[in-house]
Amino acid sequence: MGEVDVHALRSVDLDLYDGELLVVLGASGSGKSTFLNILGGLDVPSSGTVYYRDQNLSEASHQELTRYRRERVGFVFQFYNLIPSLTARENVALVTEISSDPMSPEAALELVGLSNRINHFPAQLSGGEQQRVAIARAVAKRPDVLLCDEPTGALDLETGKLVLSVINQVNLEVGTTTAIITHNAAIASMGDRVIHMSSGEIAEQTSNAERAHIDEIYW
Repeated sequence: MGEVDVHALRSVDLDLYDGELLVVLGASGSGKSTFLNILGGLDVPSSGTVYYRDQNLSEASHQELTRYRRERVGFVFQFYNLIPSLTARENVALVTEISSDPMSPEAALELVGLSNRINHFPAQLSGGEQQRVAIARAVAKRPDVLLCDEPTGALDLETGKLVLSVINQVNLEVGTTTAIITHNAAIASMGDRVIHMSSGEIAEQTSNAERAHIDEIYW
C-alpha cells in the first residue's frame, strides 16, 4: 500500500488432516481470510509453499488452480452468492453440471434439509435457507475440502446455529475436511482443532479432546 508493506501472513506452518473440522479464530485484519483464500487456490503466496497432497499449489498455473478449485474445493461465503434468477435446485446444478462425480442437486439439498424448497428462488428463501443452499452447492461436487468464510456472519443467533449444525453434519457424514474462519469464539467448541490468528501469525493452536455438539454452543 504505497510505501507501506502489509504482511497479511507470516511464518504460518500448518497441516490439515483428512476429515477434520478446523476452526480459525481471529479479529478483523488478523490474516484469516487470506489464509483461507490461499488454501482454496484463490490467492497465491508471495513466498513459502502450499501443498495439496503432492501438488505444489504455490507453483501451479492459473489453469491448474482453476481445476483444483473446481474439482477439490467447496466454498461457502458470508453473503451466499446465489444467482437470484435461478431456483435452489438450479443454483446447485451450476456446480453439479461441471463436476466429475457429483451428488444430484436433489440429494445435496436433502442433505441440508431443503427438499421442500428446491423450486424456490433466493428471494423466496430466508437468510438461513439461502446459506444452506450455498452449502448444498459447495458440497454437491463431493469436494475434498470445504472452506467457510464467516458462514454465520449475516445471520441471527438461532439461524446461525442451524447453519453451523448443517456444516457439522456435512463434515461428519461426507467426511470433507472443513475449515471455518470466524471472529466468534463461541464457534470454537464445534471444531476438532482451533487456530487463533493474530497479526498474520498463528498465535495459538488447541485440540478438542471430544468435539462438542452444536446445541452446547453458547453465544
